[in-house]
This record gives sequence, structure tokens and C-alpha cells, in this order.
Amino acid sequence: MNYANAIEPVTALKTRTSELIRRVHETRQPVVITQNGKATAILQDVASFQRQHESLMLLKLAVQGDQDYRRGNAISDVEADAHFRDRLEKLRGGG
Repeated sequence: MNYANAIEPVTALKTRTSELIRRVHETRQPVVITQNGKATAILQDVASFQRQHESLMLLKLAVQGDQDYRRGNAISDVEADAHFRDRLEKLRGGG
């Protein structure tokens, strides 16, 4: 993304809030808000924020899984399959 076209001073946020909100909603592109010439905040639509947050959470889980694997805290797919089949059988009342 080209942030050069998405930079607005804090005064624009104060005076053109509705316009900026509509812009981020329609374009799905964030707007960088500056204060005294420095980037200080991001205005982003909720749907994009949620997608970004979910992506970060999935990445975090993948890293945790990789760390567990490297530490030897993992089981084979055969063991996992047997474990879940056993749990499912118990939930169905068979055990």
C-alpha cells in the first residue's frame, strides 16, 4: 500500500471525520493520522481490523505450534487420530 496517499493531519480527523470514515470503509485502506508531522494513529475500518486481528492470531498459533514441535511437545498424526477417536467415543457414551 502506498501510505503517501493515505496520510492526514489530526486536524483533518477533527474537521472531516465522517469523510475519512467513509473513505476507509469504502477503500478498505487505512489512513495514517499525523500530529506535528509524525504518524501517531491509524484509522481503519472494522472489517479490515477484524481480518487483520484474526490473521495475527492464526500466525501466533502457528508460531506456538512450531515452538512446541521444536521442544518435542508434539505427537504423531496417528497418536492424535487415536486420541480424538477415543475422546469422541467417550462423548458418544461409549466409554
